[in-house]
Formats: sequence, C-alpha cells, structure tokens
Amino acid sequence: MSHGVRELHEVRRASGWKQRLRRWLEPPVPFVRNPAEPTSTRDFPMGRWNLFVGGAGSETPGFVNVDLFLLPGVDVAADAHDLPFADGVFTRIECDAVLEHTKDPARVMRELERVLAPGGHLHVVTPFCHPYHEYPEDYCRFTIAALREMAGGMQVIASGWRTGPTATFLIVVLEYAKMLLPWRAWRVMAHGVLGWLLFPLRYLDLILLKRPESRRLGNHCYVWYRKP
Repeated sequence: MSHGVRELHEVRRASGWKQRLRRWLEPPVPFVRNPAEPTSTRDFPMGRWNLFVGGAGSETPGFVNVDLFLLPGVDVAADAHDLPFADGVFTRIECDAVLEHTKDPARVMRELERVLAPGGHLHVVTPFCHPYHEYPEDYCRFTIAALREMAGGMQVIASGWRTGPTATFLIVVLEYAKMLLPWRAWRVMAHGVLGWLLFPLRYLDLILLKRPESRRLGNHCYVWYRKP
C-alpha cells in the first residue's frame, strides 16, 4: 500500500485526543454541493447490487466498496482498469473523484459500462479546476464535454457542476497560503484560521452555479449515464 494513503487513512480514523481535537477544529469544507445535481435517493434509486468505486476507508451503505487498498470498509481490493466482476451485475455505480487517479480513464469507463446492468445508472464525478492531489497519484482533469464523450454505448441523462467557482477560489487561496509558510505547524494553523474566516463565501456558489459562466472555473463536474 502507498505510505501516503496509509498515513492519510490513519490520521482520519485515529482516536487519540490530539487527532480528535484536530478534527473538531477542522474548518467547514470550502464548498457547497449544487442542489440541482440529481441524487440517488431522489432521482436514481439503488438496486439489489450496487458498486462504489474508490470508497477508500469510508462507509458506503448498500454498495460493494472497491478500492486499490484493503482499508477498513473496503469490500474488494481491485484495480478499476480490470474489475473482478461479471458483466451486467450492478444497478447503480458511483465513481466519485476517481478517474483523475487512473492512468487510462477511457479503459476504466469501459469497465464500469461492462459491469453495469442494462437499465442501470452510472454516476461519475471528476475535478476540473482543482489542485493536484495524490491518491496515490493524480494524472488528469475533465470537463463536462469530455465526460459526455466517454459515454461509449451509454446514454447521458444528466450533467452539470457539483461544486462551483467559489469552491475553486477558496481551495486555491488555502493551498497558496500554506505554500508560503515554511513549517508544517504554521500551515496547519493557516488552514484552520483561513478556513473558518473564508468558508461563508462558499454560499456564493448557490448563485454562481446557475450561471453558464461557472463552467470556466467550475471545481467538480458530474455526469449521469444510463445503460440501455
């Protein structure tokens, strides 16, 4: 397992008082999700078998959780380029912020299409204007148009922005501020202070996401596909 991934997982799940205090002081995330994005509970219910790709150590109720590393909560350790499942098994597939970490996104999309059941839905979320982040590596970025072109034999039934230009601005400001500081303790402090000061600005995206210009600085985009 990548040492970076292991360390990240251990920090997030550690139960010591220092880790609990750090999580308690962690500022709110610098983004709001687009309320217009279709959701599984509202628009595309899950079936008997559902697949979550890249769930790491998170809880994914109702899904078979697949990730590269067998962390707690992961049901199957596998590479998304070569999924160990039969054709047409899953009614719903979630692929959230995974494609940018794959060497051959087109091949991964064909694997997801292969294991998706006829009539089933695939939900893909990818970054566009977002900082480099390793898990264990970061290869590329996507526009909505690029994701639509990767549909293969599936139908595109919905697409848009999950997080908007304000999220991009706030994340870049936080990363830039930390980059200027020489010591890790200072960077942690800067993240906390700036995060708490700036997070109310995230609600501007509830307005900006309604404007077509948001695509120029959109943070994450999504596409829903349906397999005929």
